[in-house]
Amino acid sequence: MYQALYRTYRPASFDDVVGQRAVTETLRRQVAEGRLSHAYLFTGTRGTGKTTCARILAKAVNCQHPVDGNPCNACPACRGIDEGTILDVLEIDAASNSGVDHIRSLREDAVYAPAEVKRRVFIIDEVHMLSTAAFNALLKIIEEPPEHLMFILATTELQKVPATILSRCQRYSFRRLQSSDIEARLKYVALQEHLSLADDAARLLAQLADGGMRDALNLLDQCAGVSDRLTAESVYAALGLAGEQRSAAILRAAADHDAAAALTMLSDLYSAGKDLAALLSELTSLSRDLLIRRTIPGASSLLSGLCSESEAAALAARFTPAELLRITSLLQQTASGFARSANRRIDAELCLLRMCDPSLSLEAEALDARLSRVEEQLRSGVVPAAQSAAPALPAPAGDTPPWDDDGPPPIWEQEPPPPPDDRYAPPPEPPAPAASPASGSLPVGFWADFIAAVRPALSPMVRGFFAASGPVTAELEGDTLTLFCASDMVKRMVDRPEVCALAGQKAGALLGRPVQARVALAGAGSKSDAFGQLISRARGLDNVTVK
Repeated sequence: MYQALYRTYRPASFDDVVGQRAVTETLRRQVAEGRLSHAYLFTGTRGTGKTTCARILAKAVNCQHPVDGNPCNACPACRGIDEGTILDVLEIDAASNSGVDHIRSLREDAVYAPAEVKRRVFIIDEVHMLSTAAFNALLKIIEEPPEHLMFILATTELQKVPATILSRCQRYSFRRLQSSDIEARLKYVALQEHLSLADDAARLLAQLADGGMRDALNLLDQCAGVSDRLTAESVYAALGLAGEQRSAAILRAAADHDAAAALTMLSDLYSAGKDLAALLSELTSLSRDLLIRRTIPGASSLLSGLCSESEAAALAARFTPAELLRITSLLQQTASGFARSANRRIDAELCLLRMCDPSLSLEAEALDARLSRVEEQLRSGVVPAAQSAAPALPAPAGDTPPWDDDGPPPIWEQEPPPPPDDRYAPPPEPPAPAASPASGSLPVGFWADFIAAVRPALSPMVRGFFAASGPVTAELEGDTLTLFCASDMVKRMVDRPEVCALAGQKAGALLGRPVQARVALAGAGSKSDAFGQLISRARGLDNVTVK
């Protein structure tokens, strides 16, 4: 009967374990010197060797002929533990035995001396899945175990293990394996299995394994079922992945704002049976690499290496950092919603449309990406087509221009009027024929005095919102004071008749005239909103001189 590769090539001694030298050397030395603890806790991500090292340790402490702390794998004890015929070494899956009754039964059984080996060893895998009552039952036996008993706990989620258990165990952290270590092991296994594994295929499998040796061997096992000559392309085909070339092509279409090309490639991949979640994951990894290239030059150690150096550099130059940040966030948000999606294809198509055409989104992140591209083009001396070829505005009816060259400038180019002698006196009337001053300004010192006047009369639930740098800001237009709230929650608390009446009364007393107060949600027109900052940046582009 065929056995999976990760089981066939499971390490049999500490020296065979790949990538965990600090842990294996410590355990081997403890066995060789006889300084063993009664309880160990192995923690780390999946497939890094926790359960394997637990089994090796169980063999080493019971081996009849140990070799420098390693089990001999030839004595009856070692062979019996490998075959699972020695009942004194018990492996428990806490995910399916999480109740307190299972732990109580284990505790009652633990008092009996071993029948076939020197020490009884209880290996509890995924120990974080135990219930609170089960942890309490386990605590007593771990705190004062019999001399013949050893516990080895393994978990992928250390934060879920109670501190009372942690304090009674020797803890060992298993790190993610380096891609180079996984690649070397894959080549060794492929050689033993008479498989032709190309270097690019081994490197790709090591990257896809994400630090887990078991995952890497499983992927190799899956690909070997398709062909015994493995290349990067055959790995992509066997695993249902788009591949670096297609992923890069989709991002190039996004850089060119070519939605038709991006959707065509998506349709072809979908028809070929490619998994859309895997496709978005590949795009996310690639865009993340490009973002790091643009923001942290020279940080090659942080890159996943899914794309060649030259191609990645050329592709990264086609985006601004803000665009790559928007694309990466958009891909992640779409992928996270796949679990509850009714139609993944539509979600993926909408994602690609937003990637290719930022104008479809009015979110601050999309506007920032669009502005950053225009700013970069202007800095490099390239005038955007829409700006360089702007059509002339039609003349108004009649022969009268919009404003007379000898008359006053338009309202948005006028200097603000000088401050009045009285701090709160209304601003002077502007000279005809100009319109009234632009709205939104507050008299100097008004906001601080307004807060001091209004806070004592407000309820404690609302008072905290009115502060110098709080979530409520104000703008004054004529006799109307608008209180802008930073969120819906703040608006619900502030937008009450008694609050508006009090605000209008205090503002009127300070200004010396009747004032009406109203409440609004901070939007594109308010100075405190992110959109306001983006609009200011957009207006500032008019003053950029192209050299």
